[in-house]
Amino acid sequence: MSTGILLPTHKALVQEVYAEPLVVKTVPTPQPPPGAAIVRVLYAPIISYMRDVYNGTRKYPYPTPLVPGTSAIGRVAATGPDAVLLKVGDLVYFDCTVRGRDDSSAIMLMGITQGGGEGSKMLMEGEWRDCTYAEFVKAPLENLLRLDEKRLCGSPADGGLGYAPEQLTWVLQAMVPYGGLRSIGLQAGETVIVAPATGSFGSAAVVVALGMGARVIAMGRNPEALAQLKVLGPRVETVRITGDVEADVASLKRFGKIDAFFDISPPEAQNSTHFKSAILSLRNEARVCMMGGLLNDLPIPHQFVMRNDITLKGKWMYSRADCQALLNMVTTGVLDVREIAQVVETFKLEEWKKALDAAAEQGGRLGKMVIFTP
Repeated sequence: MSTGILLPTHKALVQEVYAEPLVVKTVPTPQPPPGAAIVRVLYAPIISYMRDVYNGTRKYPYPTPLVPGTSAIGRVAATGPDAVLLKVGDLVYFDCTVRGRDDSSAIMLMGITQGGGEGSKMLMEGEWRDCTYAEFVKAPLENLLRLDEKRLCGSPADGGLGYAPEQLTWVLQAMVPYGGLRSIGLQAGETVIVAPATGSFGSAAVVVALGMGARVIAMGRNPEALAQLKVLGPRVETVRITGDVEADVASLKRFGKIDAFFDISPPEAQNSTHFKSAILSLRNEARVCMMGGLLNDLPIPHQFVMRNDITLKGKWMYSRADCQALLNMVTTGVLDVREIAQVVETFKLEEWKKALDAAAEQGGRLGKMVIFTP
């Protein structure tokens, strides 16, 4: 049987009508069915473009009414009858990427988008619609990863790493690029281009690739943002995107053999030249991971790709195994982001407009996070 006592209602941020303003409401607190747990949300990060999701600019498909949100840090408040590992009070990372249990190709992001298939649409319209911009969230057991709180948040004098729990929300930014980099088998000692590297996910990709042992060539247009990445260490090189393909290829090739290219282009980069210049700089049998959010097709240098045995790999999000592997890197200290992950502003649910604006203003600043504390 389930454990934990829940109050009958709780506070949540709700969008009643698509693209209309959000409102704070008192809603029924869900009970944990088999295969799920109820989590008390402690820290819920706000992705920089979420304002454009909920005002309809990005036109993400999702049903309403909806409790928005994304991945978060919380504590288990109650568990369903089949939970065997999680216990009430456990500190957990909740991953908002939900997959169909009987069809792993059905993927949707709780609180953000229902994805593109009928299966993912069913998931979001049914059990897994409401997300973490609330005091409580109902989560699939497989989407909750128990955190080693003593190790992660304990004092260094006692063998801990000294993270503040809210810093761990940075895992959200790291998880996406880690899934992509792992999908193309990035190895220690290899060189990978990350482009554009100056947004929140791009800069996280630089940090993650370094943690995986690679050398990184970070591409971007903002020289100040590139300079911030350069100081991460001697394995970071930077190249400005100039719009001149030949010149950018020459700049990239100055660093020798390049094994991989990780693309994380936002929709605004649709006409950027970096995709072509990065591919043309790769060695024979190199790999390309495409994780960007471009809305239209891109021309690919077909002859170069064909003659050089280049592998093009599309990747959306990540697997549960990726989640656990990345958390293991953080927990062991292999990926140390204690100085990078910084919560710059916190907001209550009632301050949602200020919160979404603040997250948009932070943009791609390395490691900087805006979060809700419901």
